[in-house]
Amino acid sequence: MKVLVATEKPFAPVAIDGIRKEIEGAGHQLLLLEKYTDKAQLIEAVADVDAMIVRSDKVTPEVLDAAKQLKIVVRAGAGYDSIDTAYAKEKGVVVENTPGQNANAVAELVFGLLVYAVRSFYNGKAGSELLGKKLGILAFGNVGRNVARIAKGFGMDIYAYDAYCPAEVIEQAGVHAVANQDELFQTCDIVSLHIPATPETKQSINRAVVGQMHKGGILVNTARKEVINEPELLQLMAERTDLKFVTDIKPDADAEFAAFEGRYFSTPKKMGAQTAEANINAGIAAAKQINAYFADGCTKFQVNK
Repeated sequence: MKVLVATEKPFAPVAIDGIRKEIEGAGHQLLLLEKYTDKAQLIEAVADVDAMIVRSDKVTPEVLDAAKQLKIVVRAGAGYDSIDTAYAKEKGVVVENTPGQNANAVAELVFGLLVYAVRSFYNGKAGSELLGKKLGILAFGNVGRNVARIAKGFGMDIYAYDAYCPAEVIEQAGVHAVANQDELFQTCDIVSLHIPATPETKQSINRAVVGQMHKGGILVNTARKEVINEPELLQLMAERTDLKFVTDIKPDADAEFAAFEGRYFSTPKKMGAQTAEANINAGIAAAKQINAYFADGCTKFQVNK
């Protein structure tokens, strides 16, 4: 079987070494398409491959149509909105992700952003501490659970809401479960977003929702920029001069948010999974999942059933 690693943003060399060891060790052929600059290059590369490993690369209907032999695509990471999963299902292509492999990296970044925010962006002025603050975690998946684990070390009071995770599971993790999203925003000083970009969540973090936060509230987004209603959040921040917004996903309205000096920060590019460890873990997990699929049809991590 031919397995293509197609990455505009390449894996670290050590990750490629690990992927190669897994794929070739199982008797398959590994092909690399790294730092490609045009979709035509990707379309050409997929023509005769049986499997693909991608990162944030867009797997569109055009790409899927060109991949006549493709059987499985694995997104090395958690979010898979860059892949047309519905069309892949129509074509009989399995789409998988690698949940949990970058969860700690994202969770640690949350606290890097938070410490920066509560310390007044290191501008020399007095800030505040995280000890005793009420932290709200919106979605209690792999990243959310790691955020809760780290927050305990800071001595924070932790709350969470997840429409798909039972309250007793949240409570068993030593976290207060709240009844709904509104209660989370009404209760907490800080809310960290870990929801996927779905039809239900896109634009859902809006003026009405965020406006319920306590005075001095901080919104942290390391999920997807599409979940934020940017025009409404801009309006709210203009009215509520106490609110802060920090993110590792540069908003479309970055210049407008940047006008709120001392209350907004965005990393230059998405940084959640940008650690050597996450890079290696996700890549090797993707390779192992492809091997499992070809060995015995395992689709444990399929997201387009």
